[in-house]
Amino acid sequence: MDKITAAITCVGGYVPEYRLTNKILESMIDTNDEWIKSRTGISERRILKGEGLATSDMGAEAVKNILQKKGILPEEIDCVICATVTPDMLFPSTANIICHKAGIKNAFSFDINAACSGFLFTLTTAASLIESGRYKKVIVVGADKMSSIVDYTDRTTCILFGDGAGAVLLEVSADENGIKDSLLKTDGSGKPFLHMKAGGSLKPSTVETVLAKEHYIYQEGQTVFKFAVKGMADVGFELLQRNNLTGDDIAWLVPHQANLRIIEATANRMGLPKEKVMINIEKYGNTTAATIPLCLWDWEDKLKKGDNLIFAAFGGGFTWGATLVKWAY
Repeated sequence: MDKITAAITCVGGYVPEYRLTNKILESMIDTNDEWIKSRTGISERRILKGEGLATSDMGAEAVKNILQKKGILPEEIDCVICATVTPDMLFPSTANIICHKAGIKNAFSFDINAACSGFLFTLTTAASLIESGRYKKVIVVGADKMSSIVDYTDRTTCILFGDGAGAVLLEVSADENGIKDSLLKTDGSGKPFLHMKAGGSLKPSTVETVLAKEHYIYQEGQTVFKFAVKGMADVGFELLQRNNLTGDDIAWLVPHQANLRIIEATANRMGLPKEKVMINIEKYGNTTAATIPLCLWDWEDKLKKGDNLIFAAFGGGFTWGATLVKWAY
């Protein structure tokens, strides 16, 4: 029996209308446009505004985008997996709620939390479901409402994050194209440097934890930066070597959009010029699990069948990884 390969056959995305520009941030905290752009590459980020709107609303829009583009019915979807660190609530899963909002009734669904590497971890999981032969259509969603866990009085973190959702449809590949290889890693010793202090079973929510602002992102920026540069760059390079490829063989690097300097370091390590790197951090900021699919959504019309793509990411935990994809359409 021939090996089944999973392929990305469609991309969907959604970003909120409201733009939180650097100029607006200047009026909120002690910062300025030049300082932000020189350190991060970010000019603006999208923020989901409106009563009762959550991560699932953005994820559902990205999924509906796929259904409409492909002309398929919600009932045809076998599984939906959502990568997120900002679930609507602890349970039910955000994927469950996305299915309901997108009219998907015959699928099973669940969430994966691997921070900014979430999309890669979820993509690899979804690909294995297709490769098993039991499922034909699986949707992977990367979605985060980061504005819900950002302290807008903290000038070191509030400049970084935005809201958004991206999604891909995985189906059985008709040829040799598809998801070829993944190299994923975790290291729990990174927990002290990037986490949320309260709200879990270790430190349940109380009045005291709320007043102490322990339900916001906590990050030790310099430490995370050093780990991210080494993690993303090394794993991308290792994946190339493992598949007997060089930078010349790669059409596009699709990196997690955390910081422009991290992206540049990863590209340099892999021998890739800037013209081969997808960068949209300037308009969306860091949307965590949504950054890679949003890049694919923005660049979809530039991708050609057979293109070799490397996805690379680094996130809290620490989590990091890279995936090799041969574009299928």
